[in-house]
Amino acid sequence: MSSSPAARRAPRQRSRAPGALFKLGEDNAHRKILSPHGSVAAALCELVPIPTGWYVLDMSTISPCLWFDGNGLEAAEFYVSLFPESKVDYVSPGPDGSPIMVGFTMMGRPFQALNGGPQFQFNEAVSLVVPCETQAEVDHYWAALTDGGEESMCGWLKDRFGLSWQIVPTQLGEILGDPDPQRAGRATRAMLQMQKLDVAALRAAADGADA
Repeated sequence: MSSSPAARRAPRQRSRAPGALFKLGEDNAHRKILSPHGSVAAALCELVPIPTGWYVLDMSTISPCLWFDGNGLEAAEFYVSLFPESKVDYVSPGPDGSPIMVGFTMMGRPFQALNGGPQFQFNEAVSLVVPCETQAEVDHYWAALTDGGEESMCGWLKDRFGLSWQIVPTQLGEILGDPDPQRAGRATRAMLQMQKLDVAALRAAADGADA
C-alpha cells in the first residue's frame, strides 16, 4: 500500500547560498563547521570542537580540505606567496583564539586548511600537480617547495609541511607520448632516473643522446 503524498518525504532542498556564512549554535557548533546537515565526518568533528560564531564555507564547488597540526595558517601564507592568483580569504579562530580553519585561494582555486591536530598526516596518496610552462618555472617551484622539505623521484617532492607535490613541465606529455616508441621509451627511462624534471635532458634522451 503506497503512502499518501503528504506522508512522502519531500526532497531535501539546498538552503545555503554558495559562499554563505554559517551561524553555529552552542550545542552543535562542532558538527556544522564540516557539514551544514551535521552528517559528514562526525567522528572527525568530535576531534575538532568549534566555538560559537560565524564561519565562511565556500559551498560553490568541490574544494580540498587539508589537515594540519596547528600550522595551517603558516602553510596557507607560504603557498599563496608562491603562486599567482592566490590569497588568504579568511581565518576562523578556535576555542583558544588560534586559527582552526583557514580558507585560501591558490592559482584561482579554493582550498581549506584545517588545524585538526596530530591524528592524521599527509602521504603520497594525495599530491598537488603544478603545471610549468618553462624550465625556469620548474626550477623556481622545485627550489621553493623543497626548502625544508624533501626531494623524491620523477618530479615529486614533499614540502616542509609534509604535503606532496608534482612539479610537471607542460611538455612532458608530448615528450613521453612521442609516436616513435623508441624515442618515448628513452625519454621515459631518463625521467625515471630524475628527481626534478629537466625538459632539455628529456628531449636529449629522446633523441638518443647519452645523459
